Amino acid sequence: MVDRSPALGAVFWRFWGASALANLGDGIRVAAFPLLAVTLTDSPLGVAAVAAAQVLPWLVTGLLAGALADRHGARPLVVVADVARVAVLLVLVVAVAGGWATITLVVAAAFLLGVGETVRDTAAQTAIPRLVHDSQLEKANGRLVAGEIVGNEFVGPPVGALLFVVGAALPFAANGAALALAVLLVLSLPLSLARAVPLAGARVASPGVLAGLRWLLRNPLMRTLVAVSAAVGAADSAWFAIFVLYARDSLGLGALGFGLLLATGAGGGLLGSFAADRLVARFAHRAVLAWSLAVTAGAPALLVVAPDRWAAAAVVVATSASFAVLNVTALAIRQRTVPSELLGRVVAASRTLTYGCAALGALLGGALAGTLGTQAPFLFSAVVAVLATAAWWSASRPDARPA
Repeated sequence: MVDRSPALGAVFWRFWGASALANLGDGIRVAAFPLLAVTLTDSPLGVAAVAAAQVLPWLVTGLLAGALADRHGARPLVVVADVARVAVLLVLVVAVAGGWATITLVVAAAFLLGVGETVRDTAAQTAIPRLVHDSQLEKANGRLVAGEIVGNEFVGPPVGALLFVVGAALPFAANGAALALAVLLVLSLPLSLARAVPLAGARVASPGVLAGLRWLLRNPLMRTLVAVSAAVGAADSAWFAIFVLYARDSLGLGALGFGLLLATGAGGGLLGSFAADRLVARFAHRAVLAWSLAVTAGAPALLVVAPDRWAAAAVVVATSASFAVLNVTALAIRQRTVPSELLGRVVAASRTLTYGCAALGALLGGALAGTLGTQAPFLFSAVVAVLATAAWWSASRPDARPA
């Protein structure tokens, strides 16, 4: 049973505070980067390059970040990553304030900040099993996801936009200040997080960057979990990539209405992050994951038969909530199942595959909408829901699990 008491401990909450501050800074930057880009160039390609540069590090340096997380302790990696990001932001603030920023500099800064985020996030996930009891992993991960949603979706973007209106350099300065405070909190954590997990043996603790990927390929249950999660992530990206067009053309929503719809969806994600540990306690991991896979990818099909605003609100709330439950539950399973000395590399391999599939899913969604209409990505997502849920239900049968 999962412990549902509130006692996660002061050390965890200091770690949570550092993560919340880092996510707040990320959310501020989410709004500020595109606003800055359009003041420096009229080229759609240039603006898109800034967005791509923030995601590309997972595909380029994700596996390396996992190897670093396994080789070094979580605390020093998080500190180094955040201090490096503060330095990049300082250069960017000076350049913007001084009027000599260029779109090339912004793209480079976005990429370097993404590299730091990759290292930080991977190291942070390896720290959770050492901060809380095993029975509280779902609860701890849920609270971290809730902080991420609040910082990245609720508070950060409007604050970033408001600060940018006051002064173009201010949001990046605020991002740097939030990261500096996060570093101070991380430095207050126990020294046990400054040491790597002792190696359990040569047969398990391969030093290679690809060791996590090899471990995933050899473990049927985790291999299936990562595959179905990546497939559902691709389906989610496929319909969401064209959702703004659907909202405009089919729902008649303007920019403000679309923004309110997204905020409603973020509320669903927050609800799911808090409910995940209770759902697992009541229904167990297998059923919770099956339902979250089915709802995340299957709910968008409702918009094919009910193209109205209430249905759209229900879809964004349901998919955001179920996606949060999926992420929390899958992460807890990963933290329990993967050998400690390989956890960083397995986390990195999983997230690299997921991000790559999400990018491909977005492109596929655009292609389907362009050739078959805006409802096609919703139907594609529903097909993925059926296949992914069936694959997980079959692979997670008690008699199908590896000894």
